Amino acid sequence: MIEELLPPSVAAVESFGDDPSAERALYPQEARLIAVAVESRRREFATVRRCAREALGKLGGPAAPILPDAKGAPRWPEGFVGSMTHCKGYRAAVVARAASLAAVGIDAEPNLPLPDDGVRDLVTVPQERAWLRQLAPRRPGVHWDRLVFSAKETVYKVWYPLTRRWLNFEEAVITVDPDRSTFTARLLVPGPVVDGVRLDSFTGGWLVRDGLIVTAATIAGPANSGPALHT
Repeated sequence: MIEELLPPSVAAVESFGDDPSAERALYPQEARLIAVAVESRRREFATVRRCAREALGKLGGPAAPILPDAKGAPRWPEGFVGSMTHCKGYRAAVVARAASLAAVGIDAEPNLPLPDDGVRDLVTVPQERAWLRQLAPRRPGVHWDRLVFSAKETVYKVWYPLTRRWLNFEEAVITVDPDRSTFTARLLVPGPVVDGVRLDSFTGGWLVRDGLIVTAATIAGPANSGPALHT
């Protein structure tokens, strides 16, 4: 499913359930991170790393532990970029060579409304809430507030490897094209510089299927011409 939103240069592996054997395949450094976690957390952690290693293997990448940095983002082997996501009933990892992509981000969420208006107001800005009200009656089968949240999670996952800085929810404005199944994130803070060009927006794609909302975005690497983004 996730590969539908990504260019051919990205290797994707997903799972709609946990692999009971994945925990036994963890590296010791990884296993220590979840040693005292509850079983459900251990299983999702192990399964998504199994997905990540399979995706790396598709590109000839090394088998190695995938450990978080100080802010929790996965550290990928040298020469590779990637992203992981998990929610109830879904785990996925995507990987690309750094020569082809500067960054890739994915996120999956249940296709359910955000818990309450307080959470919605926390993760959205007034411009977004305006179009949310307009789209809700057009396609009631899509929980657009959750889609905005997912898109911002994806935007952060392409932002962070390029800046090593946090991006708050109110520092990007999402607009969605409901017909093309794409989104644009306009940055309200100075964007990262890729191949000598400062980016002021990111674009990506989304789909809703099987009770899930999935979003993805990529940024072309220096080997490509300009900072064109896949949508």
